[in-house]
Formats: sequence, C-alpha cells, structure tokens
Amino acid sequence: MAETEPGLVAKATQLVFDVANGRNRTLSWLVPPSLFLLDALLCAVVIWKVPYTEIDWKAYMEQVEQYVAGERDYTVIKGGTGPLVYPAAHVYLYTALYHITDKGKDIFLAQQLFAVLYMATLAVVMACYWRAKVPPYVFPMLILSKRLHSIFVLRCFNDCFAVFFLWLTIYLFQKRAWTLGTFAYTFGLGIKMSLLLVLPAVGVILLLGRGFTGSLQLAAIIAQVQFTLALPFLQVNAKGYLSRAFELSRQFFFKWTVNWRFVGEDTFLSRPFALGLLTMHASVLFWYIANRWLKPTGKSWSTIAASILSLRSPFSPQEETRLAMQITPEYVMTTMLSANIIGLLFARSLHYQFYSYLAWATPFLLWRSGAHPLLQYGLWALQEWAWNVFPSTNVSSGVVVGAMATTVILLAAGRDQAPTSSNDVSRKRKVV
Repeated sequence: MAETEPGLVAKATQLVFDVANGRNRTLSWLVPPSLFLLDALLCAVVIWKVPYTEIDWKAYMEQVEQYVAGERDYTVIKGGTGPLVYPAAHVYLYTALYHITDKGKDIFLAQQLFAVLYMATLAVVMACYWRAKVPPYVFPMLILSKRLHSIFVLRCFNDCFAVFFLWLTIYLFQKRAWTLGTFAYTFGLGIKMSLLLVLPAVGVILLLGRGFTGSLQLAAIIAQVQFTLALPFLQVNAKGYLSRAFELSRQFFFKWTVNWRFVGEDTFLSRPFALGLLTMHASVLFWYIANRWLKPTGKSWSTIAASILSLRSPFSPQEETRLAMQITPEYVMTTMLSANIIGLLFARSLHYQFYSYLAWATPFLLWRSGAHPLLQYGLWALQEWAWNVFPSTNVSSGVVVGAMATTVILLAAGRDQAPTSSNDVSRKRKVV
C-alpha cells in the first residue's frame, strides 16, 4: 500500500501537467470552455455586487443626444468631460445604445450589454489563443483581471468595442479571411484611433498574406470605409472632424497618467520627452519589422521597401504563394500584439481603460517569448497589480512601464517565428 501511494500521486501530478500543457487531448480542450463559464458567472457577480462608477457614459450620451438632434459639426458637439474626440463609428454605436437604454438612463441594461460584449470578446480571444496552439495553463490569466472586468461592466468605455474588433481582426486574419478581417479592423479604427497602433502589423500581414496587389486593394477598403463612416460629418466640417476624431497633437493631463508619472510633471509635459518617445517607438517598431515580421520573406527590409516605393511587388508570384502559407495563426497574433504593446509602451499617456488593449495580449506574448511559466504568471501579476493602483504612483507607473518593456525585450530575445507545419501548409488558402 505504501508503494502504491507515490505512484498514484505521480500519476495525478503528471495528468495535471499533461492537461495544463495541452498534451491530454481528452481533457485539455475542456479548460477554455470551463474558464469561459466561470467568467460568465464572475461578470454576473460583479454587476450584482459592485456599484457602477460614472466616468464617460454620461458624456457619451450627452454628445449622442446632440447628434440625434441633428448636429453634425464635430467642433460643436460636447459633453460633460469635453468635446467629442472619437471617430464616427463611436457615434453610431453609442447612438444605438442611447436608444436601447432609454437615452442612457437604464445603466443596469447597459452593464448587461457590456457584459455580453465582454463575453463575446473573451470567446474570440480564446479562439485566437487556441488557433495559435497556446497551452491551457495560459488561459486562466485571461479571466482573472479585476481591472478588465471594471473597464467593461462598471465603466462601459468605448475601448471595449475597439478591443472586440481588434481581436475579431486577429481571428479573421488567422482564418485567412483577409477582406472580412480588413472590414473588422477599419470599423474598430472608426470607433477609436488607438487601433492605429497595429496598422503597421496589419500592413505587413496583408502584404505577405494577400500579396502586393491584394494588399493595396484591402488598404483602399480601409480608406473607403473610414470615408463612408465620416461622410455626414465631413460634409459639414471636414477639418473639424479630422482634427477631433484623429487628433494627434492632443495635450495630456499629468494627473490622469498611469504610465509615466514617475518621470515627474515637468518632464512629462515637455516637448523633448514627447519627441523621445516618438523616436523610441519608431526605432523599436522598425527593429521588429526588419528582424521579426519580415523574416519569413528572406529579403532585407530595404529591398522590400524599394520595390513598394516603386509600386512593384517585392515578390514573384511563386514567392507570394509560399509566403502566404507562412502566415500562420501564431504569426498573426505575434505580429499584431507586438505592434500593439510597442505602441502602448511608448505612448505618452495611458489611462486606465487602455488596459483593455493589454490585458489579453500580455499572456500570449509572454508565452510566445519562451519565458518560464512562473515568470509569465509573475510578470502578469505585477502588471495587474500596477493597473489596479488608483491613483497611480511613482512605483505603480514604473511597474506599468517596466512590465511592458520586459515583455517587449523578452519577445525580441525569444525564439524566432515558429516554422510553418505541414498541416498549416496544406490548409486551403482563403483570398476573400
């Protein structure tokens, strides 16, 4: 009996490790749906037990009310927190919510709708992780964020919709549904300009996945959709719309920053600091493009850039076919999410709602870097703690920046893009 007991313990331990690492095909697949159902219950408890906190919802409704009344000049539309500074799709989405929630008065219904949005986004996120062959032990980090639940069901920020379309874009690109993915991306961009951070990754993925001509056609779709969404406002005051919806020179308030508080207010507000961040963003992004994203091409970035500037395809038809087969689900996620975190790392100011772009990305990037699971969970926990400190402090803001910087460095130093498996090569290539 004494000899049997250690054997049972060893077998049980091995079973747990096999399930956690995805080696047990019978049980491993049950982890994501089980966690999904648990999170649905958690969302219900949060709405039931935690009081709603008003931040931007009332302002959204005040702005929409003016739109419903017939106002189309973006420079005139204002709310309690200031002028309307989001693109047209935001207005259309919140106009729908305005009517559904009795002009924004039924907050409880709004919270339920955002809980549905949260669960829908989580489902897409989990599908993306599964297609990228991420092991089940990573999945618990997707449902344990206190701040993320708050952003969705207690604050009702428009970032929630933008994040949904970001992940829907990733999923559709993983499925090689290039046109549908492009529509999802441009609609998300039409909600909030934060999705500009992943535009370089979208460009590279479409270039390699659809070829030069196909990627130009899809780029035209992005522009056309943005124009169509904005047309009612462009007809009244085009300059006003563009300056508000895609304002790149916005002055940020030091008191609300989550990331750079530790540098001090004078440095934070200085022009050299802003230019330094912009330079670092461009430099790190360029390194990733040249040394990671374009590596499957076997060509230098300068050769590819010269061809594109000459309006010629950098690849032969045979090369385009080969490259398209190398755009795996893992490549899509790595490229999109690395562009996202690089942009967030060097953003001049992040507010708490920006964690929605980061919370579901960090677990994948840490796993993708090859870091030990203990380091993955440790860094994730530090990041989660820092984003839950309110108001931010020198220490918490330092951890916010440090966690993102560590993730970017680990990813850059980690294993190269995984080679395409024979199963991936044999999949039918979608070109729609």
